[in-house]
Amino acid sequence: MINNYKESTIFISTGTFTGAAFSTTFGNMGLVGGFGGIGIGMAPVAAAGGVVGAAAYGAFQAIGEGDAIAIGAIGIGAVGGVGFYSAVGGMGLSVGGTAFGIGMGAMAAAGGVIGLAFYGIAKLIDKSGSGESAAQAFARMEEKVLYMEAYTEALYELELMSLESGLADFIWKQKVANLEVEEEFQALKAKLHSKNRAYCNFSTVNLHKQPFIPFISKRKIISLQVQPSPTWQCVKTLRGEVGAINSIAVSPNGEVIATASDNKTVSLWNLQKGKQIFSFCGFAKEVFSVAISPDGEMLVSGDFENKITRWNLPKKQLIGTCFYSISPYSHLGFVYSVAFSPNGNIFASASADKTIKIWGRFTGDLKYTLNGHYEAVFCLVFSPDGKFLVSGSIDKTIRIWDLSTRRVIRVLQGHSGWVSAIAITPDNHTIISGSTDTTIKLWNLHTGELISTLDGHSTAIFSLSINPDQETFASASTNEIKLWNLKTGKLLQNLSGRYPVAFTPDGTTLVSGSKYKEIQIWQKSFTQSENSSETLLSGEWWEVLGVPKNAQPEDVKIAYHRLARKYHPDINNSVTAKANMQAIATAYQNFRSK
Repeated sequence: MINNYKESTIFISTGTFTGAAFSTTFGNMGLVGGFGGIGIGMAPVAAAGGVVGAAAYGAFQAIGEGDAIAIGAIGIGAVGGVGFYSAVGGMGLSVGGTAFGIGMGAMAAAGGVIGLAFYGIAKLIDKSGSGESAAQAFARMEEKVLYMEAYTEALYELELMSLESGLADFIWKQKVANLEVEEEFQALKAKLHSKNRAYCNFSTVNLHKQPFIPFISKRKIISLQVQPSPTWQCVKTLRGEVGAINSIAVSPNGEVIATASDNKTVSLWNLQKGKQIFSFCGFAKEVFSVAISPDGEMLVSGDFENKITRWNLPKKQLIGTCFYSISPYSHLGFVYSVAFSPNGNIFASASADKTIKIWGRFTGDLKYTLNGHYEAVFCLVFSPDGKFLVSGSIDKTIRIWDLSTRRVIRVLQGHSGWVSAIAITPDNHTIISGSTDTTIKLWNLHTGELISTLDGHSTAIFSLSINPDQETFASASTNEIKLWNLKTGKLLQNLSGRYPVAFTPDGTTLVSGSKYKEIQIWQKSFTQSENSSETLLSGEWWEVLGVPKNAQPEDVKIAYHRLARKYHPDINNSVTAKANMQAIATAYQNFRSK
């Protein structure tokens, strides 16, 4: 017994010393993730080293004795690790200022190590004469892990029921019954009551003989109030064979949108039907920018192969690639942005080679090159009167070019990061710029004066679009879209999309990217006092419910309930509410019967 004790002590103490040495060497350790950040000092790291040491001892003993209980310990630990990852979400380890991602596999492996460590400690207890065998200690650990899983699930179900019941008293008892929502609600309650009894009975087993008292009963039940509809809401999600979307262009008649994406294609979509209608292929690398001519006849794209390609939009045919001199490329670097002039006779391109090139729309010939930026040119736009071109660069400046003289007439400085998005108001007076410094700045186009700075984004801004109504504009970053009052600079609404963004010519629709590599269609919803209707929901069942075609049943059910709350005639008196509610119920029925 003494030899076993010494042997295990060597393993554990060596692991503890290694953990302390690791912390001393690297310092500034922590866990980061969806929960925020948590610092890790020397003591926890040393303890973690001790756990790994105990795990090593457990492995040593398991190999020597061929004990199957060790496998069970690893399994329970792995399950616990996966459960922790599922609850907390994405995590990372920060060491000395550098972050490393920790996925579910790593968490499962870490849980397995802890399980093996417990086995090693249990073997030590077994051989120390404590009276409790390793198998008994393992059984206690397994029981507590399973109990915590049951307890967590019970809390989730109870909380879900409390939220549902808050609505049931004044909504669900009415017209929902004939639309199957009442049926789902009752089924959920029955499921909850059954599970709750099972968990309560299980929880009293060998837990120091203390009954299971869920503290959820002490919490105040939040009463949900019906709030007015937001100004803009997502009415449709377009899904197709697309990668991450880098640029969006809307045709002049508002019927077709073009998207440039990382999957090396430019795709065309029918906006009304919400269907992908065509894809321009043949690109060797990612397509980063796209523009449609003012007459709707031509589409131009810029890609990471340093090329600009012209397409006949109505005929969906390739016209050709733009080359300069004897070069096989359009630029000597990535083409970050393309834009047509207001009359459509020329178009401009911005590149990582620090230049802007002006091309003939009909011939595709290079007319001239604008030089002046010190770093890559990331974005550009023509003024509505066609006299000026405004560009933004990684050199943190905005340059205003007079196209008649081909010279820079003004350099605007003020951003502390790249100027990554540019727009000009339809009245030809104001420049709006977005930057990787997370700010938006408004400038006077004719004097260069800084009018105001808008804060609110938490990450770099990569797209801007001004509503033709000249009342609002949209800004988009990697994780959010914001709508602003153009005249006052007041933040109006946050939308859960991402860049790029583009308004339709009539100003009633906003098209954006999505974190799921999809296209989101946003429309202005009218208040109940306005005699207007909402958009009718249509399409396949997954399109109506707004979920992926392969979504899990529980996710489909949640989406169904969310839409039912929104469109139920008891709380939505728009003329299309009943039709939308019927479409939602039919879509859910189609899902259940598939």
